[in-house]
Formats: sequence, structure tokens, C-alpha cells
Amino acid sequence: MAALIEKLIEDAKGAPKRVALPECEADNTLLAARRVADEGIGTPVLVSSVAVIEQTAERVGVSLDGMEVVDTEDAEALEALADRYMAAGARLISAKGARRKAKNPMYWAMMMEELGDVDCTFCGHTNTTGDVLLAAQTIIGMAEGVDVPSIVALVETPGFAGPEGEVIALTDCGLNPEPNASELASIAISAADQVKSLMGWEPRVGFLSFSTMGSGTGESVDRVREAISLVRERRADIAVDGEFQLDAAIDPKVAAKKVTGESDVAGRANVLVFPDLNAANIAVKIIQRFAHGQGFGHNLSGFKCPVADSSRGATVDEIVGDIAMLVLSAR
Repeated sequence: MAALIEKLIEDAKGAPKRVALPECEADNTLLAARRVADEGIGTPVLVSSVAVIEQTAERVGVSLDGMEVVDTEDAEALEALADRYMAAGARLISAKGARRKAKNPMYWAMMMEELGDVDCTFCGHTNTTGDVLLAAQTIIGMAEGVDVPSIVALVETPGFAGPEGEVIALTDCGLNPEPNASELASIAISAADQVKSLMGWEPRVGFLSFSTMGSGTGESVDRVREAISLVRERRADIAVDGEFQLDAAIDPKVAAKKVTGESDVAGRANVLVFPDLNAANIAVKIIQRFAHGQGFGHNLSGFKCPVADSSRGATVDEIVGDIAMLVLSAR
């Protein structure tokens, strides 16, 4: 297991949370839940039909001791949950729709999270990314000042001497192909908050480009500059600057040559915002292939409450690491 994930697991043990797990038909969900409970990362709250939970537990030889079970076949409990959910604020669905949606364990789990019954929801191991996004947008909604969900990758690269050592945060690494300025601002704000929760860093957000502070021109540069202005308007507490070429964002010596004027971010950025998904995907794969770096993170940034969209091919070790990151996001 990577050193970064081991650190995050240890950190999560210091602040365990209640984790809703709605995909209990999957063997790895129960196996990971057992480890989460045993290692003190959090309290698994299994949200599914009791029959499904018990069948899976028996099949994989997992004890349910130390876990909570929420039976989604309990009609009275479903009605009570839907009523509480609708009474707690303005919703995007009707009361009838809430009762219908709650029959799906993932929607039930997210309703519990929105109501504060659990701290976070881990899913995506059997549901598609589209399903998870739709449920989270419908039931939980976006954080203030955020237009779109996004994904932050924590990348650990051996030998990299960046502003925070071998680890740096990259975004958006999976959801928004060609974000506009407002969406880029949302991505940056979400990443800053996520990194502060996960790593305890004071985020310094650098927007990347082929241009450094006006050295180049073009529509993409204008979009990045507008996004930076929007971040400053929405969240004056976040240190943000750019546009930067990569070296000017993370290397103080290069920044001293390329960046004129004062900047709290130039040469010291620990959160890098890509201008589009093309750049992000290429960069992450170059890091993985050429520098043997590893990227971690299936948390969906930008929602009011923490939600994880796991890879459907994730191993138990990967799920446990993702849950630890989710727990830290909930603090």
C-alpha cells in the first residue's frame, strides 16, 4: 500500500465517521466494511435489504459486529425517511418522488447523509458514475459557490520535490471535458476545500496554461483568467493565482524569473487546476508512465456532503483507502 494511503488511513482513524455503504450485494463492499470497522476508520452503515446484506456476509464469511444495518425493505422506515427528507428543506423532487427514489439503497443512503444520519456515502462500486452523479445532484446538491462536481487526484511521485514534498493535488481529473470559466472556478474552489480536509494543507491554487501571466494569448488563457477572478469573488479566503506554466506554478526559481509582482502562489502551488480534461488526462498518464507516480481519489468534490464514486474494478485495499479519504473529507 502506498505511503500516502497509509498516512490517510492513520489520519482517518483519528476522526472516524459514520459511512453509508449502499452496495451490499458486492462482496468487496462487505469485505472493505469489515476492515473499516476493525481498523477504526469509521462505522459502516450498511444500507440495503437485510436479506441481501446477510447473504453477502455469509458468502464472504464476514461478521456484521460493529456495523449498523438499515433495512431498505422496511416500508415504515422508508416513509419516515422520505417525510423527514421533504420536511427538512426545498427539494428537487416531490414527496412521491422521494418515496420512489428511496427504494434505491443509494438514494436512501444519500437522504440519510443529507439529514445528518451519516457523515458520508461510499458508492460507485456497482453503480455507474452517471448514476452516482445523478443521485448526489438530486438528493444532496452542490456546495455554495459551486456549479459542477469534479474529481481531485492526490498524486504521489517518488523523488518529486514539490511544495508539499512528493504529493501534489490535481483537478479536474475525470468529469468536465471543457469547463467554462464559472465551472473552472467551481473546480478550483472544490479542490481547495477538499485538499484542506484531506491533507491539512493551506491550499495554494495555481491555474495552469501554456501561458504565464500574460506571456501567451488566446481564448483558453482568457477563460483561465476569468475563472481566477471568479474564485476571488466567490471565495476571498482561497489563495489563487495564475495563469501559470507548470514550472512557474511549482518551482520558486522559475517563478522568480517568469512572474513579476507579488504572488502567494507562484512557485508554491499545491493544487493545480487544469484548463480542460485533455490536459489533465495526458498529465496524469505521463506522471504514471514516465515518473512512476500514483494517483488516488474517487471522492466527488463540490457536493454539500462527501460522496465517493469508486471504480467498479476497485480492490478491497483500494476501497478501504477511498473510504479513509471520504472520512477525512467529512471532518
